[in-house]
Amino acid sequence: MNILIIGSGAVGIGIGTSLLSQNANVSFLARKETAAKMKASGVKRTGLFTNYSFNPDEFNVYESYDEIPKDTFDYVCITSKTTVNDDISRRLNGARDILKDNFKILIIQNGFGNDEPFLRYFKTDEVFCARIITGFTRPEKNISEITVYTEPMLLGSLQGEDISHMQEIADKITASGIKCELSYELDKYLWAKMLYNCSLNALGAILDVTYGELTENEYTKEIMNKIIDEIFEVIDASPYETLWKTADEYREIFYTKLVPDTYNHYSSTHQDIKRKIKTEIDTLNGKVIELGENYGVDVSTNKLIYNLIKAIESDF
Repeated sequence: MNILIIGSGAVGIGIGTSLLSQNANVSFLARKETAAKMKASGVKRTGLFTNYSFNPDEFNVYESYDEIPKDTFDYVCITSKTTVNDDISRRLNGARDILKDNFKILIIQNGFGNDEPFLRYFKTDEVFCARIITGFTRPEKNISEITVYTEPMLLGSLQGEDISHMQEIADKITASGIKCELSYELDKYLWAKMLYNCSLNALGAILDVTYGELTENEYTKEIMNKIIDEIFEVIDASPYETLWKTADEYREIFYTKLVPDTYNHYSSTHQDIKRKIKTEIDTLNGKVIELGENYGVDVSTNKLIYNLIKAIESDF
């Protein structure tokens, strides 16, 4: 199994090293500085679960599609920020000759609807998505540290396609220490993650606090409750579903289980703001706003949070 990782950040290196540990042939497409570090010092997975370290001669690193041999990859894992999906989908389409005939694309990102840019160029039975709640950070350019784990990684299709071919990848990731399963209800789980991320990520970044600290303040709890209410109203108005029937039912597990399990975690949005780079807000609260407008749902609290993040980003 030949796998290309596009997006050699914390998630990309974390998934890549997991697959390397189970003897998959893994290549990374990386930016110049990251590629140089990986070529010099290899890659590592640290933190929770088994730690792995691989020398530079155990994987390939490319800086451009032009360097990649033709007819090479069975799978392409998209682990970049969602902000570059338009560009990646276009460039990958232009480099189709690196893909084998029965290639598959697996999108491993935050947010909802991340398959849409790729479906402009690729067929529905070529594009698949993952739900991942595991927390990754990158203490060095070639190291991924697992800091949080709450539920298994899920692989599936948002287009109703057969997913049995991904069992081998799921098994390899599970064997590496991160439990991974297939799901024919991936949309429900992605919306569960949207509820979690949209309630916590941007607000925690704006206020510079952890997930847990947000739940200890009556004012931030009120904001989060309104975000949750609006998302449920969007789900109810749309063809989508999630795992809970009501906002109150979700809030029960949100405050008693989900946030306590990740109490000390800072969001990826928080990390992006600290690094002064564009966030993934458009595929999180921004997607809620888009759907709210499509279905005539008031999503003013999500809009306020979205605008605050955009205001912060405008100085980058």
